[in-house]
Amino acid sequence: MSALKSVGRDVLPHDLFSGKTVFVTGGGSGINLGIARSFAELGASIGMCGRSQERLDAAAAGLRDFGAKVSATSADVRVPEQLQSAMNVSRDALGDIDILVCGAAGNFLVQGENLSFNGFKTVIDIDLVGSFNASRIAFEQLKRTRGSIIFITAPMAHMAHAYQAHVGPAKAGVEMLMKNLALEWGPYGIRSNSIIPGFIEDTEGMRRISSEADSRNFIQSIPLRRLGMTQEIGQAAAFLSSPLAAYITGTSLWVDGGQALSGSGFFNNNSAAFLASNPRA
Repeated sequence: MSALKSVGRDVLPHDLFSGKTVFVTGGGSGINLGIARSFAELGASIGMCGRSQERLDAAAAGLRDFGAKVSATSADVRVPEQLQSAMNVSRDALGDIDILVCGAAGNFLVQGENLSFNGFKTVIDIDLVGSFNASRIAFEQLKRTRGSIIFITAPMAHMAHAYQAHVGPAKAGVEMLMKNLALEWGPYGIRSNSIIPGFIEDTEGMRRISSEADSRNFIQSIPLRRLGMTQEIGQAAAFLSSPLAAYITGTSLWVDGGQALSGSGFFNNNSAAFLASNPRA
């Protein structure tokens, strides 16, 4: 799988996004950092925010190894003032945003009857409200650059999954937000699309819903018989943001190795077993 790490740079021009600024919410780790890394490898400057400045600083150091200019400012996407400040810092350091990646998210397994009011609200606020906040605040910059928005959603937006009564509504809302903005902001030249990742290796999301043994079992439910890599989500984001996708907007791109074709049954059964053996998960 390690051979996948540089495939984007091997196939696409190294300077494809030279002179472009990509801003990633939740960019300090996991899928979102993988996306930032893919853009950095292709010449982009990277603005990013997250709740942990320490994590952001570590991520920024890695991105600078690719020669990228980086602006990393702690901000909670639920707080517009913090997000506005982070985007202002990025703009001053790197220029207007060309590509906005709304990736900040929260998830955990929980039975619906045990889901707290605050737990439900927190996920809605981070995923849906946070995505709106980022889009709304970035609008003027994106309007000037005729830019692009990529929302990171989830299969839960499109099919029922057990123990995800908070995530499903949040991600479904993000999918509809993506489509509404594609419709409204298209006349400004702003494109709006989403990526729906499948099971991605070595991410906080996988750790929250499975053990190491479970992860191996997940592979059997995926037609391509392997977990995805964060870089592969980054490569999909690079495609959607490139001139190759100039006429694509309002579209959801599944990057899941075909896993959704078999439905959510495996996830449901595996999650039930995981919760039974990890009652405090």
